[in-house]
Amino acid sequence: MAQYKNKVVVVTGASGGIGTAVCKRMLEEGMRVFALDLYPPKEQIGTFIKMDVTDELNITRGVEQIIIEVGHIDYLVAAAGVAETSTPCEEMTAQVWDHTMNINLRGVFLTCQAVGKLMLKVGSGRIVAIASMSGNSVVNSPQQQIAYNASKAGVTAMTKSMAYEWGPRGIRINALSPGYVGTPLLESKKEMHAQWKSRTPLGRFATPEEVAAATLFLLSDEADFFLGSELLMDGGYGLA
Repeated sequence: MAQYKNKVVVVTGASGGIGTAVCKRMLEEGMRVFALDLYPPKEQIGTFIKMDVTDELNITRGVEQIIIEVGHIDYLVAAAGVAETSTPCEEMTAQVWDHTMNINLRGVFLTCQAVGKLMLKVGSGRIVAIASMSGNSVVNSPQQQIAYNASKAGVTAMTKSMAYEWGPRGIRINALSPGYVGTPLLESKKEMHAQWKSRTPLGRFATPEEVAAATLFLLSDEADFFLGSELLMDGGYGLA
């Protein structure tokens, strides 16, 4: 816990299952947590700031508010994301495609860019972008989610590009790609749970707390040689 004393972490998507778990874990470690989302988390977890990650001006103002309040940002966890309902690619509308891409890819870019500029000024910072096994490791079945999959592949590619540019300048950025995680979002797809678990060698979903623990690892000193990496935690789903 000592290494996190006086450290400031910003978490987007803080009201989602993964984002909330990340905020809680960071608080337990002694960090000052800023929880960013469109709507407040159901429980008090750090300082809430209303944030639309697709709105560049909104992000800039939110980051400025944090700097005014505490003066610096040490860590960023970009966890804001959505998944469209199961839709065959030939029936995917441009509106649904754009909505998913705007939050999952554009939102991560704008957030990382805004916080990254501040980190570059001081020559240090650590960022974790939450991607997914669906980006580069598997094509999900039976659900059809071409926009989500493409957006998460984009997140990992973007992470690698940022790492190459920013790593030599003091910013360590990596992607974390969970498999199926037991969140409220997943609960809306119960009809697929049996099939997903049967294809996962561990026979279960990850917990949000396990994702938070992996996120903490990537932010920690122990992961100092991780740069531009995609850490896959899928319970073996992609082995089948």
